[in-house]
Amino acid sequence: MPHPRLLAVAGTVLLAVVTTLAPVLSSQAAPAALAAVCNRYCDVRDPALSPGDREGAATTLFGRRIALHLNDTDAMGWASVNGGQPGDEVWLDRSFDGGRSWSSGSRLGATRIPAGSAGWRTMMFNNDDWAARGIGALRACAKPHDRPDIACTVWARTTWNAYDGRTAAATGLMQYYRNDTGLFGTTGWWNSANALTALIENIRVTGMPSYRYAIANTYDRNLGAHAGNFRNEYLDDTGWWALAWIAAYDLTRDARYLATARIGADHMHSYWDGVCGGGIWWRTSRTSKNAIANELYIQVNAALHNRIAGDTAYLQRAGAGWTWFQASGMINSGNLINDGLNMATCRNNGDASWSYSQGVILAALTELHRATGDATLLTTGRRLADTSTTTTYLNPNGILRDPGEAPGGGGADGPSFKGAYVRGLAAFNAVLADRPYTAYLRRQADSAHTKNRSALNTYGLLWAGPWDQSDAARQQSALDLMNAAG
Repeated sequence: MPHPRLLAVAGTVLLAVVTTLAPVLSSQAAPAALAAVCNRYCDVRDPALSPGDREGAATTLFGRRIALHLNDTDAMGWASVNGGQPGDEVWLDRSFDGGRSWSSGSRLGATRIPAGSAGWRTMMFNNDDWAARGIGALRACAKPHDRPDIACTVWARTTWNAYDGRTAAATGLMQYYRNDTGLFGTTGWWNSANALTALIENIRVTGMPSYRYAIANTYDRNLGAHAGNFRNEYLDDTGWWALAWIAAYDLTRDARYLATARIGADHMHSYWDGVCGGGIWWRTSRTSKNAIANELYIQVNAALHNRIAGDTAYLQRAGAGWTWFQASGMINSGNLINDGLNMATCRNNGDASWSYSQGVILAALTELHRATGDATLLTTGRRLADTSTTTTYLNPNGILRDPGEAPGGGGADGPSFKGAYVRGLAAFNAVLADRPYTAYLRRQADSAHTKNRSALNTYGLLWAGPWDQSDAARQQSALDLMNAAG
């Protein structure tokens, strides 16, 4: 459990004032193991055996310096306190959900500065629990012998499965993955589809297979959820999951994933009708027709055609979807796509131009061009991409930002938008010989990595900074960005 009255100080130091403390060791210098995890080595290993010592985080309390030491070779860490007095306590906390809880990993190796010394350290403990697929984080904590105050460093981890920006972002996302549900904690159903898609793309572009297990686990645990086969009342949700399973099929060649994507596409198609001249509804209750659901409809159907030999039906649907979309009025005179249609007039509703609406259409045009070879699709895509990458509406000071974004904001859905945008832009950029949007993507990634990243390699909402908070949707967008930027 969290330490009583845990407070954040200046975003970097955690302090707590407590009235009672857990029992400490009777022997001042002997470490205690309150958890037993064995990876390459088991918990409670002498730091003198570490082949390296990288300081992952540090803080101070009443003249004492508390540090988290990381052994990147063996994926272990230990805590130290210096400048203290005999009897001062020092220990590690370990979390398997990105620092949101640590009840089973609290006070690891708790020990005290021995008589005659001003510093001490714990033994080494594992960062992760590989056997249980636990993606961990560590922090160092200490308490003066004569005060109730506790200070802890920020959470950090070793570079195991986090050896560059892309793999670190993937490992940051997997700290939110729940093995028991097959979904990503702190976010919703459709966001989890995007998170899985970003993870699959990361496996493809980095070659790091460590989290491949999440694909089958998510599928097996959720195949019967909602309406089954990853369908529900929201047609865009169904589209996101269909794209996730197309990506899974591309990576694994497991035919069940493609079959499920087909079921999703057919479900979406059953809500195409002649209202406003065509298009699919956003929801099975048939309340509105919007951009994102129809963009996904085009992309999913074109992608299925490109993967099914002899298909004509999915190609016809994708082509009809694009013809209708072009004429719908949702692409405004400034070459941005608004949210949807006013159902009373069947005209552009003038609502916000969200980033993901600008990106998914690019991915859709990419798949449709692959299917047809029609060069006009790329010409149209360039016009849209040129606008979305340069307009100050979406790029104040050159960094992508959705309308209304503010620290701590975004709601349940908004934090996923920018990831879907850069994923679509990257797919479109890859089919253009001159790769015109590479510099844009790298500028976004450089800004986010420099200004919007925690010590744990988790990302906030604002890619221009400052870091606000982390959750699976924010991290999914960041992972999409790192994948896209290369």
